[in-house]
Amino acid sequence: MLLKDFIKDGIAALSGLYPKEEARSMIMFYCADVLGFPSYQHITEPKTEVPAALLEQALDDVRRLSEAEPLQYVLGYTEFCGRTFKVDHRALIPRVETELLCIKAEEMAPKKDGLKILDLCTGSGCIAWTLAMDLPGAKVTATDLSEEALELASEQFRRLSKKVVRPRFVKADLLDIEGTIKAAAEPVFDIITANPPYVMNSEKVEMRPNVLGWEPHMAIFAPDTDPLAFHKAIAIIALKLLAPGGCAVVELNTELADETATVFKNAGFSSVKIIRDFFDRPRFVSFRK
Repeated sequence: MLLKDFIKDGIAALSGLYPKEEARSMIMFYCADVLGFPSYQHITEPKTEVPAALLEQALDDVRRLSEAEPLQYVLGYTEFCGRTFKVDHRALIPRVETELLCIKAEEMAPKKDGLKILDLCTGSGCIAWTLAMDLPGAKVTATDLSEEALELASEQFRRLSKKVVRPRFVKADLLDIEGTIKAAAEPVFDIITANPPYVMNSEKVEMRPNVLGWEPHMAIFAPDTDPLAFHKAIAIIALKLLAPGGCAVVELNTELADETATVFKNAGFSSVKIIRDFFDRPRFVSFRK
């Protein structure tokens, strides 16, 4: 099969799900990453063929994409904070916006050795691993309710620098506050991070099928009856586990930014701030104890 025909057919297969330029971008990325062809190959050398040994898999991958399976799941990886993370259906795909959470947590971190960090709702472990590797010597505890997500998080980065302490991944239900505190197994932490479920069920109609149909709903949705339930739990946990002078950065629903900040203000934290993401949307709340 000619590469130019593979590209043409692939774009056509995805055009019903994505805008044409986005469909084209996905197929071209696949051709470069998996097939090894530069973006101009099909133009400068129109007789280029997809290698026979890769064709069957490539066609099956396009089929998966045409069924709205996310490109990151098809590839099996994504980039986050300059590192490659394994991803699959067991956890949410790390978003570029969440990279700023790590950046802010590192900026706010107390200037001391042996930092203790608690990452709630860790999912793929992207935040926990990033902080562990960017802050050598830090001891990171990461929790999640999903055993599958914890398995995925534990599989990241088999080989580490001697200066990096492998995060400890433990099962805990964030809404079970006492259970989470017990699972954390430390009296205090210097930093708390969290990317909890915050999307309301009423927002489902606005979501794309590659998210709604494939990524785990457990990690996405908060109850419409109390969309800030997880943030309220984080506030209580932080009151008990955040060391004096410690900091926290928590992702939030952009539609509920002010209400989320109020949760932490009312809990008595200081320096409560709403942080905008790379796209200038209110995306995080930070605070200190």
